[in-house]
Amino acid sequence: MTSDTMIKVTGDLLLDTLKSAKEEGYTLLLDITAIDNLYKSHPPMTRFELIYILRHENFKDVRSYKVPVGDPEIGVETITSLFASADWAEREVYDQYGIHFQNHKMLKRVLNHNEFVGHPLRKDYEITKGQYCTVSQDMMDEMKPLLKEKELDLQKDNLMVVNLGPSHPASHGTIRTLVALDGEKIVAAASEIGYLHRGFEKSCENHNYNQIIPYTDRLNYCSALMNNIAFAKTAEDMLGVTLPDRGIFIRIIVAELSRVIDHLVCLAAGLLDMGGQTNYWYLFNPRNNAYDFLSKLTGARLTNSYMRIGGMAHDLYEGWETDLDDVLKKIDFGITESLKMITHNRIYNDRIQDVSPVSAKEAIDYGFTGPNLRASGVAYDLRFSDPYYYYDTFDFNMVVGSVGDTYDRMMVRFEEMNESMKIIRQAMKRIPDGAINVPDKRIILPHKGCVYGGIEGMMNQFKLVIDGVKVPEGEHYGAFEAANGELGFYIVSDGSGTPYKVKVRAPSFYHLAAYPKIIENYQVADAIMTLGSMNIIAGEMDR
Repeated sequence: MTSDTMIKVTGDLLLDTLKSAKEEGYTLLLDITAIDNLYKSHPPMTRFELIYILRHENFKDVRSYKVPVGDPEIGVETITSLFASADWAEREVYDQYGIHFQNHKMLKRVLNHNEFVGHPLRKDYEITKGQYCTVSQDMMDEMKPLLKEKELDLQKDNLMVVNLGPSHPASHGTIRTLVALDGEKIVAAASEIGYLHRGFEKSCENHNYNQIIPYTDRLNYCSALMNNIAFAKTAEDMLGVTLPDRGIFIRIIVAELSRVIDHLVCLAAGLLDMGGQTNYWYLFNPRNNAYDFLSKLTGARLTNSYMRIGGMAHDLYEGWETDLDDVLKKIDFGITESLKMITHNRIYNDRIQDVSPVSAKEAIDYGFTGPNLRASGVAYDLRFSDPYYYYDTFDFNMVVGSVGDTYDRMMVRFEEMNESMKIIRQAMKRIPDGAINVPDKRIILPHKGCVYGGIEGMMNQFKLVIDGVKVPEGEHYGAFEAANGELGFYIVSDGSGTPYKVKVRAPSFYHLAAYPKIIENYQVADAIMTLGSMNIIAGEMDR
Protein backbone atom coordinates (compact mmCIF):
# COMPACT_ATOMS: atom_id res chain seq x y z
CA MET A 1 0.00 0.00 0.00
CA THR A 2 2.96 2.28 0.43
CA SER A 3 6.24 2.92 -1.27
CA ASP A 4 9.08 4.52 0.63
CA THR A 5 12.05 2.66 -0.92
CA MET A 6 12.99 4.00 -4.32
CA ILE A 7 14.91 2.13 -6.99
CA LYS A 8 17.02 4.61 -8.90
CA VAL A 9 17.48 3.98 -12.58
CA THR A 10 18.97 6.02 -15.42
CA GLY A 11 16.84 7.11 -18.35
CA ASP A 12 18.66 4.93 -20.88
CA LEU A 13 17.83 1.81 -18.83
CA LEU A 14 14.26 2.80 -17.94
CA LEU A 15 12.39 0.85 -20.61
CA ASP A 16 14.35 -2.37 -20.06
CA THR A 17 14.10 -2.02 -16.28
CA LEU A 18 10.32 -1.61 -16.31
CA LYS A 19 9.98 -4.42 -18.83
CA SER A 20 11.83 -6.71 -16.40
CA ALA A 21 9.64 -5.47 -13.54
CA LYS A 22 6.53 -6.32 -15.53
CA GLU A 23 7.88 -9.81 -16.20
CA GLU A 24 8.41 -10.15 -12.43
CA GLY A 25 4.69 -9.50 -11.90
CA TYR A 26 4.53 -5.72 -11.51
CA THR A 27 1.78 -5.48 -14.11
CA LEU A 28 -0.26 -2.52 -12.83
CA LEU A 29 1.20 0.92 -13.52
CA LEU A 30 -0.38 3.06 -10.83
CA ASP A 31 1.01 6.45 -11.69
CA ILE A 32 3.78 8.55 -13.20
CA THR A 33 4.77 11.90 -11.78
CA ALA A 34 7.76 14.22 -11.49
CA ILE A 35 9.57 16.27 -8.86
CA ASP A 36 11.05 19.70 -9.47
CA ASN A 37 14.02 19.93 -7.09
CA LEU A 38 14.63 23.65 -7.73
CA TYR A 39 13.89 24.79 -4.17
CA LYS A 40 15.20 21.81 -2.24
CA SER A 41 17.79 22.61 0.42
CA HIS A 42 19.95 19.70 -0.81
CA PRO A 43 18.98 19.28 -4.47
CA PRO A 44 20.25 16.29 -6.45
CA MET A 45 22.43 16.64 -9.55
CA THR A 46 19.43 17.05 -11.86
CA ARG A 47 16.55 19.46 -11.41
CA PHE A 48 13.80 17.05 -12.50
CA GLU A 49 13.18 13.47 -11.46
CA LEU A 50 10.48 11.13 -12.75
CA ILE A 51 8.64 8.75 -10.41
CA TYR A 52 7.06 5.51 -11.69
CA ILE A 53 4.82 3.62 -9.24
CA LEU A 54 3.96 -0.01 -10.03
CA ARG A 55 1.84 -2.56 -8.17
CA HIS A 56 2.48 -6.31 -8.21
CA GLU A 57 -0.15 -8.75 -9.46
CA ASN A 58 -0.57 -9.92 -5.84
CA PHE A 59 -2.01 -6.40 -5.35
CA LYS A 60 -0.03 -5.86 -2.18
CA ASP A 61 3.56 -5.08 -3.12
CA VAL A 62 4.38 -1.67 -4.58
CA ARG A 63 7.63 -0.77 -6.29
CA SER A 64 8.73 2.74 -7.25
CA TYR A 65 11.42 3.89 -9.66
CA LYS A 66 13.11 7.28 -9.64
CA VAL A 67 14.64 8.48 -12.91
CA PRO A 68 16.80 11.64 -13.10
CA VAL A 69 16.04 13.81 -16.14
CA GLY A 70 19.11 15.65 -17.43
CA ASP A 71 17.35 17.70 -20.08
CA PRO A 72 13.52 17.92 -19.93
CA GLU A 73 13.36 18.77 -23.65
CA ILE A 74 15.06 15.48 -24.44
CA GLY A 75 13.35 13.59 -21.63
CA VAL A 76 13.13 9.81 -21.57
CA GLU A 77 11.68 7.02 -23.70
CA THR A 78 7.92 6.47 -23.48
CA ILE A 79 6.72 3.29 -21.77
CA THR A 80 3.36 3.18 -23.59
CA SER A 81 4.55 0.00 -25.31
CA LEU A 82 4.53 -1.67 -21.88
CA PHE A 83 1.49 -0.07 -20.21
CA ALA A 84 -1.51 1.48 -21.96
CA SER A 85 -2.14 3.55 -18.82
CA ALA A 86 1.15 5.39 -19.45
CA ASP A 87 -0.45 7.29 -22.36
CA TRP A 88 -2.31 9.92 -20.34
CA ALA A 89 0.08 9.65 -17.38
CA GLU A 90 2.99 10.80 -19.55
CA ARG A 91 0.86 13.49 -21.16
CA GLU A 92 0.08 14.87 -17.71
CA VAL A 93 3.76 15.03 -16.73
CA TYR A 94 4.55 16.71 -20.04
CA ASP A 95 1.72 19.21 -19.50
CA GLN A 96 2.58 20.06 -15.89
CA TYR A 97 6.38 19.81 -15.93
CA GLY A 98 7.42 20.06 -19.58
CA ILE A 99 9.30 16.75 -19.60
CA HIS A 100 9.37 15.11 -23.02
CA PHE A 101 8.63 11.43 -23.64
CA GLN A 102 10.34 10.20 -26.78
CA ASN A 103 8.19 8.32 -29.33
CA HIS A 104 4.92 9.05 -27.53
CA LYS A 105 2.26 9.03 -30.28
CA MET A 106 0.24 12.02 -29.03
CA LEU A 107 2.27 14.06 -26.55
CA LYS A 108 0.01 17.06 -25.95
CA ARG A 109 -1.55 18.83 -22.98
CA VAL A 110 -4.26 16.97 -21.11
CA LEU A 111 -5.26 19.20 -18.16
CA ASN A 112 -4.29 22.72 -19.21
CA HIS A 113 -5.76 24.30 -22.33
CA ASN A 114 -4.05 24.27 -25.72
CA GLU A 115 -3.03 27.98 -25.53
CA PHE A 116 -1.40 27.60 -22.12
CA VAL A 117 2.22 28.83 -21.94
CA GLY A 118 4.62 27.26 -19.47
CA HIS A 119 4.31 24.37 -17.05
CA PRO A 120 2.45 25.16 -13.82
CA LEU A 121 3.95 22.54 -11.49
CA ARG A 122 7.46 23.82 -12.06
CA LYS A 123 8.56 25.62 -8.91
CA ASP A 124 9.41 28.84 -10.75
CA TYR A 125 6.01 29.18 -12.44
CA GLU A 126 4.20 32.38 -11.45
CA ILE A 127 0.96 31.20 -9.84
CA THR A 128 -0.67 34.63 -10.21
CA LYS A 129 -0.23 34.53 -13.98
CA GLY A 130 -3.71 34.22 -15.50
CA GLN A 131 -3.98 32.54 -18.88
CA TYR A 132 -7.23 32.47 -20.81
CA CYS A 133 -8.26 30.15 -23.60
CA THR A 134 -9.73 31.98 -26.60
CA VAL A 135 -9.78 29.23 -29.23
CA SER A 136 -11.17 25.74 -28.66
CA GLN A 137 -9.39 22.82 -30.30
CA ASP A 138 -11.21 20.67 -32.83
CA MET A 139 -9.28 17.52 -31.74
CA MET A 140 -8.84 16.44 -35.35
CA ASP A 141 -5.13 16.07 -34.59
CA GLU A 142 -6.17 13.04 -32.53
CA MET A 143 -9.02 11.84 -34.73
CA LYS A 144 -7.16 11.73 -38.06
CA PRO A 145 -4.39 9.34 -36.88
CA LEU A 146 -7.04 7.07 -35.36
CA LEU A 147 -8.93 6.90 -38.66
CA LYS A 148 -5.69 6.35 -40.56
CA GLU A 149 -4.82 3.37 -38.33
CA LYS A 150 -8.19 1.84 -39.18
CA GLU A 151 -7.79 2.67 -42.89
CA LEU A 152 -10.86 4.90 -42.81
CA ASP A 153 -11.51 8.21 -44.56
CA LEU A 154 -14.07 10.82 -43.51
CA GLN A 155 -15.25 11.58 -47.04
CA LYS A 156 -14.85 8.24 -48.79
CA ASP A 157 -16.45 6.27 -45.96
CA ASN A 158 -19.15 8.90 -45.38
CA LEU A 159 -18.34 9.29 -41.70
CA MET A 160 -19.82 11.95 -39.43
CA VAL A 161 -17.85 13.60 -36.62
CA VAL A 162 -19.90 14.47 -33.53
CA ASN A 163 -19.15 15.91 -30.08
CA LEU A 164 -20.55 14.04 -27.08
CA GLY A 165 -20.41 16.66 -24.31
CA PRO A 166 -19.12 18.57 -22.50
CA SER A 167 -22.38 20.54 -22.14
CA HIS A 168 -24.75 17.60 -21.91
CA PRO A 169 -26.26 15.83 -18.86
CA ALA A 170 -25.27 12.42 -20.22
CA SER A 171 -21.59 13.38 -20.28
CA HIS A 172 -21.58 13.00 -16.47
CA GLY A 173 -19.42 16.02 -15.85
CA THR A 174 -17.38 18.30 -18.05
CA ILE A 175 -16.17 15.59 -20.42
CA ARG A 176 -15.93 15.94 -24.18
CA THR A 177 -15.66 12.92 -26.45
CA LEU A 178 -15.19 13.39 -30.18
CA VAL A 179 -16.56 10.42 -32.11
CA ALA A 180 -16.50 9.43 -35.77
CA LEU A 181 -19.77 7.72 -36.69
CA ASP A 182 -20.68 5.25 -39.38
CA GLY A 183 -24.41 5.62 -39.03
CA GLU A 184 -24.97 5.11 -35.28
CA LYS A 185 -21.82 3.02 -34.81
CA ILE A 186 -18.72 4.63 -33.29
CA VAL A 187 -15.66 3.77 -35.36
CA ALA A 188 -13.15 6.05 -33.58
CA ALA A 189 -13.17 8.24 -30.48
CA ALA A 190 -10.97 10.62 -28.49
CA SER A 191 -11.70 12.31 -25.16
CA GLU A 192 -10.75 15.75 -23.90
CA ILE A 193 -10.72 16.72 -20.23
CA GLY A 194 -9.41 19.64 -18.20
CA TYR A 195 -12.59 21.72 -18.18
CA LEU A 196 -12.64 21.46 -14.38
CA HIS A 197 -8.89 21.72 -13.77
CA ARG A 198 -8.32 24.12 -10.89
CA GLY A 199 -4.75 23.40 -9.83
CA PHE A 200 -5.30 21.20 -6.77
CA GLU A 201 -1.71 19.98 -6.66
CA LYS A 202 -0.28 23.50 -7.07
CA SER A 203 -2.52 24.73 -4.25
CA CYS A 204 -1.17 21.99 -1.99
CA GLU A 205 2.32 23.45 -2.34
CA ASN A 206 1.11 26.72 -0.82
CA HIS A 207 -1.00 25.48 2.11
CA ASN A 208 -0.26 23.47 5.23
CA TYR A 209 -1.51 19.92 5.61
CA ASN A 210 -4.75 20.67 7.46
CA GLN A 211 -5.56 23.54 5.09
CA ILE A 212 -5.47 21.00 2.24
CA ILE A 213 -8.30 18.92 3.77
CA PRO A 214 -11.08 21.15 2.31
CA TYR A 215 -9.41 20.96 -1.12
CA THR A 216 -9.59 17.16 -1.02
CA ASP A 217 -13.39 17.46 -0.65
CA ARG A 218 -13.47 18.88 -4.16
CA LEU A 219 -11.82 15.84 -5.75
CA ASN A 220 -14.49 13.14 -5.78
CA TYR A 221 -17.26 15.31 -4.39
CA CYS A 222 -19.69 12.34 -4.47
CA SER A 223 -17.73 10.74 -1.62
CA ALA A 224 -15.83 13.69 -0.19
CA LEU A 225 -15.04 12.16 3.19
CA MET A 226 -13.08 9.33 1.57
CA ASN A 227 -10.72 11.89 0.05
CA ASN A 228 -10.34 13.52 3.49
CA ILE A 229 -9.44 10.18 5.04
CA ALA A 230 -7.08 9.07 2.26
CA PHE A 231 -5.04 12.28 2.44
CA ALA A 232 -5.00 12.45 6.24
CA LYS A 233 -3.99 8.79 6.49
CA THR A 234 -1.06 9.29 4.10
CA ALA A 235 0.24 12.21 6.19
CA GLU A 236 -0.30 10.19 9.39
CA ASP A 237 1.71 7.30 7.95
CA MET A 238 4.56 9.72 7.33
CA LEU A 239 4.25 11.01 10.89
CA GLY A 240 4.25 7.45 12.20
CA VAL A 241 1.03 7.86 14.20
CA THR A 242 -2.04 5.66 14.51
CA LEU A 243 -5.48 6.91 15.49
CA PRO A 244 -7.18 5.66 18.67
CA ASP A 245 -9.67 2.86 17.97
CA ARG A 246 -12.73 5.09 18.26
CA GLY A 247 -11.30 7.45 15.68
CA ILE A 248 -10.60 4.52 13.34
CA PHE A 249 -14.13 3.18 13.67
CA ILE A 250 -15.64 6.60 12.97
CA ARG A 251 -13.55 6.76 9.80
CA ILE A 252 -14.73 3.30 8.76
CA ILE A 253 -18.38 4.25 9.26
CA VAL A 254 -18.26 7.52 7.34
CA ALA A 255 -16.02 6.05 4.61
CA GLU A 256 -18.37 3.14 3.92
CA LEU A 257 -21.40 5.43 4.02
CA SER A 258 -19.60 7.62 1.48
CA ARG A 259 -18.99 4.57 -0.72
CA VAL A 260 -22.72 3.82 -0.66
CA ILE A 261 -23.58 7.43 -1.50
CA ASP A 262 -21.12 7.41 -4.40
CA HIS A 263 -22.58 4.21 -5.85
CA LEU A 264 -26.14 5.54 -5.42
CA VAL A 265 -25.24 8.58 -7.53
CA CYS A 266 -23.60 6.43 -10.20
CA LEU A 267 -26.46 3.97 -10.50
CA ALA A 268 -29.25 6.53 -10.24
CA ALA A 269 -27.74 8.68 -12.98
CA GLY A 270 -26.93 5.65 -15.14
CA LEU A 271 -30.49 4.33 -14.93
CA LEU A 272 -31.84 7.79 -15.69
CA ASP A 273 -29.73 7.81 -18.88
CA MET A 274 -31.64 4.67 -19.83
CA GLY A 275 -34.99 6.26 -19.03
CA GLY A 276 -35.45 4.63 -15.62
CA GLN A 277 -36.69 7.69 -13.75
CA THR A 278 -38.53 5.64 -11.12
CA ASN A 279 -35.30 3.82 -10.29
CA TYR A 280 -33.57 7.18 -10.09
CA TRP A 281 -35.84 8.40 -7.32
CA TYR A 282 -35.65 5.12 -5.38
CA LEU A 283 -31.85 5.47 -5.31
CA PHE A 284 -31.45 9.24 -5.14
CA ASN A 285 -33.89 9.95 -2.30
CA PRO A 286 -32.08 7.82 0.33
CA ARG A 287 -28.86 9.55 -0.74
CA ASN A 288 -30.50 12.76 0.43
CA ASN A 289 -31.24 11.12 3.81
CA ALA A 290 -27.57 10.13 4.08
CA TYR A 291 -26.56 13.74 3.44
CA ASP A 292 -28.93 14.86 6.21
CA PHE A 293 -26.99 12.60 8.58
CA LEU A 294 -23.60 13.87 7.37
CA SER A 295 -24.80 17.47 7.63
CA LYS A 296 -25.82 16.89 11.24
CA LEU A 297 -22.48 15.22 11.99
CA THR A 298 -20.05 17.47 10.12
CA GLY A 299 -21.95 20.73 9.53
CA ALA A 300 -21.90 20.37 5.74
CA ARG A 301 -23.78 18.19 3.29
CA LEU A 302 -21.52 17.70 0.27
CA THR A 303 -18.00 18.89 1.10
CA ASN A 304 -17.60 17.97 4.74
CA SER A 305 -13.97 18.76 5.74
CA TYR A 306 -14.52 16.60 8.83
CA MET A 307 -11.08 14.97 9.04
CA ARG A 308 -7.89 16.42 10.51
CA ILE A 309 -4.33 15.17 10.44
CA GLY A 310 -4.29 12.90 13.47
CA GLY A 311 -8.05 12.55 13.88
CA MET A 312 -11.18 14.53 13.15
CA ALA A 313 -12.87 17.80 14.05
CA HIS A 314 -15.16 16.36 16.75
CA ASP A 315 -16.83 13.19 18.01
CA LEU A 316 -20.15 11.68 16.97
CA TYR A 317 -23.24 13.45 18.31
CA GLU A 318 -25.71 12.01 20.81
CA GLY A 319 -28.31 9.86 19.08
CA TRP A 320 -26.26 9.25 15.94
CA GLU A 321 -26.95 5.51 16.03
CA THR A 322 -30.72 5.98 15.62
CA ASP A 323 -30.26 8.46 12.76
CA LEU A 324 -27.76 6.26 10.92
CA ASP A 325 -29.87 3.14 11.36
CA ASP A 326 -32.82 4.98 9.81
CA VAL A 327 -30.64 6.06 6.86
CA LEU A 328 -29.46 2.48 6.27
CA LYS A 329 -33.04 1.17 6.29
CA LYS A 330 -34.08 3.74 3.67
CA ILE A 331 -31.05 2.94 1.48
CA ASP A 332 -31.76 -0.77 1.77
CA PHE A 333 -35.39 -0.21 0.77
CA GLY A 334 -34.37 1.91 -2.24
CA ILE A 335 -31.87 -0.69 -3.46
CA THR A 336 -34.39 -3.51 -3.05
CA GLU A 337 -37.16 -1.71 -4.91
CA SER A 338 -34.83 -0.62 -7.71
CA LEU A 339 -33.49 -4.16 -8.21
CA LYS A 340 -37.05 -5.51 -8.36
CA MET A 341 -37.62 -3.35 -11.44
CA ILE A 342 -34.43 -4.20 -13.33
CA THR A 343 -33.16 -7.66 -12.35
CA HIS A 344 -35.40 -9.50 -14.84
CA ASN A 345 -36.17 -6.50 -17.01
CA ARG A 346 -35.50 -7.35 -20.65
CA ILE A 347 -34.93 -3.72 -21.68
CA TYR A 348 -32.36 -3.21 -18.91
CA ASN A 349 -30.50 -6.44 -19.62
CA ASP A 350 -30.50 -6.07 -23.41
CA ARG A 351 -29.28 -2.48 -23.23
CA ILE A 352 -26.15 -3.14 -21.18
CA GLN A 353 -25.17 -6.82 -21.32
CA ASP A 354 -22.17 -7.50 -23.59
CA VAL A 355 -21.72 -3.76 -24.17
CA SER A 356 -18.16 -2.39 -23.96
CA PRO A 357 -16.64 -5.41 -22.22
CA VAL A 358 -13.14 -5.06 -20.79
CA SER A 359 -11.16 -8.25 -20.16
CA ALA A 360 -9.12 -8.73 -17.00
CA LYS A 361 -5.86 -8.29 -18.92
CA GLU A 362 -7.09 -5.13 -20.64
CA ALA A 363 -8.36 -3.67 -17.37
CA ILE A 364 -4.94 -4.09 -15.74
CA ASP A 365 -3.24 -2.61 -18.80
CA TYR A 366 -5.54 0.42 -18.72
CA GLY A 367 -4.82 1.00 -15.02
CA PHE A 368 -8.34 0.17 -13.85
CA THR A 369 -8.96 -0.19 -10.10
CA GLY A 370 -12.04 -0.42 -7.88
CA PRO A 371 -15.47 -1.59 -9.11
CA ASN A 372 -14.48 -1.20 -12.78
CA LEU A 373 -11.56 -3.61 -12.31
CA ARG A 374 -13.50 -6.05 -10.14
CA ALA A 375 -16.26 -6.08 -12.77
CA SER A 376 -13.68 -7.54 -15.18
CA GLY A 377 -13.10 -10.47 -12.85
CA VAL A 378 -9.99 -9.19 -11.07
CA ALA A 379 -10.23 -9.69 -7.30
CA TYR A 380 -8.41 -6.57 -6.16
CA ASP A 381 -9.58 -4.51 -3.19
CA LEU A 382 -7.10 -2.88 -0.82
CA ARG A 383 -9.39 -3.72 2.10
CA PHE A 384 -8.59 -7.39 1.38
CA SER A 385 -5.14 -7.42 -0.26
CA ASP A 386 -3.48 -4.99 2.17
CA PRO A 387 -6.05 -4.31 4.92
CA TYR A 388 -5.96 -1.21 7.10
CA TYR A 389 -8.28 0.16 9.81
CA TYR A 390 -9.26 -3.37 11.02
CA TYR A 391 -10.97 -4.24 7.72
CA ASP A 392 -9.61 -7.78 8.02
CA THR A 393 -11.74 -8.23 11.17
CA PHE A 394 -15.06 -7.44 9.46
CA ASP A 395 -17.35 -9.99 7.86
CA PHE A 396 -17.96 -8.84 4.28
CA ASN A 397 -17.40 -10.10 0.75
CA MET A 398 -15.49 -8.81 -2.25
CA VAL A 399 -17.88 -8.42 -5.19
CA VAL A 400 -16.34 -9.61 -8.47
CA GLY A 401 -17.85 -9.73 -11.96
CA SER A 402 -16.94 -11.94 -14.88
CA VAL A 403 -17.43 -10.22 -18.26
CA GLY A 404 -16.41 -6.65 -17.47
CA ASP A 405 -19.25 -5.16 -19.50
CA THR A 406 -21.55 -2.27 -18.64
CA TYR A 407 -23.91 -4.68 -16.86
CA ASP A 408 -21.15 -6.02 -14.60
CA ARG A 409 -19.89 -2.54 -13.76
CA MET A 410 -23.36 -1.52 -12.58
CA MET A 411 -24.29 -4.72 -10.77
CA VAL A 412 -20.97 -4.85 -8.89
CA ARG A 413 -21.84 -1.46 -7.43
CA PHE A 414 -25.32 -2.63 -6.41
CA GLU A 415 -23.82 -5.54 -4.46
CA GLU A 416 -21.00 -3.43 -3.00
CA MET A 417 -23.55 -1.15 -1.35
CA ASN A 418 -24.97 -4.12 0.54
CA GLU A 419 -21.49 -5.15 1.65
CA SER A 420 -20.68 -1.60 2.82
CA MET A 421 -23.88 -1.49 4.87
CA LYS A 422 -22.85 -4.79 6.48
CA ILE A 423 -19.55 -3.17 7.50
CA ILE A 424 -21.31 -0.09 8.89
CA ARG A 425 -23.70 -2.15 10.99
CA GLN A 426 -20.84 -4.22 12.41
CA ALA A 427 -18.81 -1.07 13.14
CA MET A 428 -21.78 0.51 14.92
CA LYS A 429 -21.90 -2.46 17.30
CA ARG A 430 -18.14 -2.61 17.83
CA ILE A 431 -17.24 1.08 18.13
CA PRO A 432 -15.45 1.67 21.47
CA ASP A 433 -15.47 4.69 23.75
CA GLY A 434 -12.42 6.85 24.19
CA ALA A 435 -10.41 9.47 22.34
CA ILE A 436 -10.83 10.20 18.64
CA ASN A 437 -7.54 12.05 18.06
CA VAL A 438 -3.89 11.18 18.65
CA PRO A 439 -2.57 12.54 21.97
CA ASP A 440 0.17 14.66 20.41
CA LYS A 441 0.25 18.44 20.84
CA ARG A 442 2.49 18.75 17.79
CA ILE A 443 -0.34 17.41 15.62
CA ILE A 444 -3.75 18.10 17.21
CA LEU A 445 -5.07 21.53 18.18
CA PRO A 446 -5.51 21.99 21.94
CA HIS A 447 -8.95 22.26 23.56
CA LYS A 448 -10.39 25.79 23.45
CA GLY A 449 -10.35 25.95 27.24
CA CYS A 450 -6.58 25.53 27.15
CA VAL A 451 -6.25 28.14 24.40
CA TYR A 452 -8.24 30.78 26.23
CA GLY A 453 -7.04 29.84 29.73
CA GLY A 454 -3.27 29.57 29.40
CA ILE A 455 -0.32 30.88 27.41
CA GLU A 456 0.95 27.38 26.57
CA GLY A 457 -2.30 26.38 24.91
CA MET A 458 -2.49 29.68 23.04
CA MET A 459 1.05 29.31 21.72
CA ASN A 460 0.37 25.68 20.79
CA GLN A 461 -2.67 26.68 18.71
CA PHE A 462 -0.86 29.64 17.13
CA LYS A 463 2.09 27.53 15.96
CA LEU A 464 -0.13 24.75 14.56
CA VAL A 465 -2.37 27.19 12.68
CA ILE A 466 0.45 29.32 11.30
CA ASP A 467 3.17 26.70 10.67
CA GLY A 468 1.03 23.59 10.28
CA VAL A 469 1.74 20.01 11.29
CA LYS A 470 5.40 19.35 10.53
CA VAL A 471 5.73 16.09 8.61
CA PRO A 472 9.17 14.41 8.61
CA GLU A 473 11.25 14.85 5.48
CA GLY A 474 10.75 12.10 2.93
CA GLU A 475 8.63 10.73 0.09
CA HIS A 476 5.64 8.46 0.56
CA TYR A 477 2.83 6.91 -1.49
CA GLY A 478 -0.33 6.11 0.45
CA ALA A 479 -3.23 4.21 -1.12
CA PHE A 480 -6.87 3.96 -0.07
CA GLU A 481 -9.74 1.87 -1.45
CA ALA A 482 -12.06 4.71 -2.43
CA ALA A 483 -15.46 4.36 -4.08
CA ASN A 484 -14.02 4.53 -7.62
CA GLY A 485 -10.86 2.56 -6.97
CA GLU A 486 -7.34 3.12 -5.68
CA LEU A 487 -7.05 6.72 -4.55
CA GLY A 488 -3.39 7.45 -3.95
CA PHE A 489 -1.49 10.43 -2.59
CA TYR A 490 2.21 10.73 -3.32
CA ILE A 491 3.59 13.28 -0.87
CA VAL A 492 7.08 14.77 -0.83
CA SER A 493 7.87 16.49 2.49
CA ASP A 494 10.78 18.82 3.18
CA GLY A 495 10.15 18.67 6.93
CA SER A 496 8.01 21.79 7.09
CA GLY A 497 4.27 22.16 7.69
CA THR A 498 3.62 22.59 3.97
CA PRO A 499 4.15 19.70 1.54
CA TYR A 500 6.86 20.22 -1.07
CA LYS A 501 4.75 18.24 -3.52
CA VAL A 502 1.42 16.38 -3.58
CA LYS A 503 0.34 14.13 -6.44
CA VAL A 504 -3.11 12.57 -6.60
CA ARG A 505 -3.47 9.13 -8.14
CA ALA A 506 -7.07 9.64 -9.32
CA PRO A 507 -8.84 6.42 -10.42
CA SER A 508 -11.22 8.27 -12.79
CA PHE A 509 -8.27 9.68 -14.75
CA TYR A 510 -7.23 6.21 -15.90
CA HIS A 511 -10.77 4.98 -16.40
CA LEU A 512 -11.60 7.79 -18.81
CA ALA A 513 -8.31 7.36 -20.66
CA ALA A 514 -9.57 3.91 -21.70
CA TYR A 515 -13.14 5.06 -22.43
CA PRO A 516 -12.58 6.09 -26.11
CA LYS A 517 -11.10 2.66 -26.85
CA ILE A 518 -13.82 0.55 -25.25
CA ILE A 519 -16.76 2.34 -26.91
CA GLU A 520 -15.45 1.66 -30.43
CA ASN A 521 -17.77 -0.51 -32.55
CA TYR A 522 -20.72 0.25 -30.26
CA GLN A 523 -23.55 2.71 -30.79
CA VAL A 524 -23.87 6.22 -29.39
CA ALA A 525 -26.57 5.10 -26.97
CA ASP A 526 -24.23 2.34 -25.75
CA ALA A 527 -21.45 4.86 -25.18
CA ILE A 528 -23.69 6.91 -22.88
CA MET A 529 -24.51 3.85 -20.76
CA THR A 530 -20.83 2.82 -20.69
CA LEU A 531 -19.77 6.25 -19.42
CA GLY A 532 -22.44 6.14 -16.72
CA SER A 533 -21.33 2.68 -15.59
CA MET A 534 -17.70 3.81 -15.22
CA ASN A 535 -18.72 6.62 -12.85
CA ILE A 536 -16.22 9.23 -14.03
CA ILE A 537 -15.99 12.06 -11.49
CA ALA A 538 -14.46 15.10 -13.19
CA GLY A 539 -13.35 16.68 -9.90
CA GLU A 540 -10.79 13.96 -9.17
CA MET A 541 -9.93 13.34 -12.81
CA ASP A 542 -9.18 16.99 -13.67
CA ARG A 543 -8.13 18.11 -10.19
